[in-house]
Amino acid sequence: THMITSIGLMSGTSCDGIDSSIIESDGENKVNFLGDLFFPYSPETKSKIRQLKDKINVIKDLKSNQAEIQLIEKEITLLHAICVDLLIKQLNFEKKNIDLIGFHGQTIFHSFKDKKTVQLGNAHLLSQLTNTNLVYNFRQNDILNGGQGAPLTPIFHKFIKENLILENPIVFINIGGITNLTFIDNEKIYSFDSGPGNFLIDKFIQFKTQNKIQYDDEGKIALSGQVDKNILSSYLDDPYFLTKPPKSLDVNDFNLSPIRSLNLENGLATLSELTVITISNALNFFNKVPKKIILSGGGRKNKYLFNQINNITQISTSTIDEYKINGDFVESQAFAYLAIRSFLKKPISFPETTGVKNPSTGGNLIKIR
Repeated sequence: THMITSIGLMSGTSCDGIDSSIIESDGENKVNFLGDLFFPYSPETKSKIRQLKDKINVIKDLKSNQAEIQLIEKEITLLHAICVDLLIKQLNFEKKNIDLIGFHGQTIFHSFKDKKTVQLGNAHLLSQLTNTNLVYNFRQNDILNGGQGAPLTPIFHKFIKENLILENPIVFINIGGITNLTFIDNEKIYSFDSGPGNFLIDKFIQFKTQNKIQYDDEGKIALSGQVDKNILSSYLDDPYFLTKPPKSLDVNDFNLSPIRSLNLENGLATLSELTVITISNALNFFNKVPKKIILSGGGRKNKYLFNQINNITQISTSTIDEYKINGDFVESQAFAYLAIRSFLKKPISFPETTGVKNPSTGGNLIKIR
């Protein structure tokens, strides 16, 4: 089978930088992981993106902030080009040996009610700067065919599961800004967003410390606090949690207003517990109890989240790193893989993962050479 070499680029909802990965794959069951690089955004870029995201809560905000969106889009695109160069240099690759780039961009708006998802990133500019074939706009086709446009990593989770030869059923839980679950039982994959991941936790700590602390390292601060049951239950009253999958979230679907008055420790304990409880409750949407939980994303390093998920679900919980896969780069590797599938015209989203009518291809190709 023909192996294609692909770079995946993903900047997640935490807006802290770009995850980049090089893989080679046939788009099916063969993948070689060739290397990864995290390219941090400067504090200025970070706060520009976060401030922009704060302004965009409803669809019409996209129009009124158009000028600012275009400026930031250009800046982000140039940074992605630098990131590609650094990744290639670090791995002693030659650019001509890269067949494809999978460019996800920076999500600034995602609403399954409005059937609209917006990722910042100028694909034509990036393909010119890197002089490489590029796949972008991964989510649009899914939405046009009745899907939510998210989540897209499940088909990659399925590849990982098959290669690790794990017993069925199993659930991958990616705790990024939002938490996403992929439940796999033999050939069946089900996936949806369960609720907040790290987004509220990070936002609360940044708000309380005037950005001096960016995140709760290993969950240490949450572990020293007490959960506020009333505030927790007001968050849990959100109808989203009872909505049947498929379903997906934007980070702006939740905010800090209920919890602003709490001190740092108790606020973080409460928000961390929210992430745990919504994960645990989400498992009830599946018709079987998974044999194993495998965690990826930044939240897997948070001991409060890890221990509580294990305690509350009573399901054996491990991080994906225990299987020799770097849990920081699962999404950038996934977009490298999705770019290859897209190039080969293979489906990347499915009725059980996004609600799309039929298994759907996705991603537009810009051919440079």
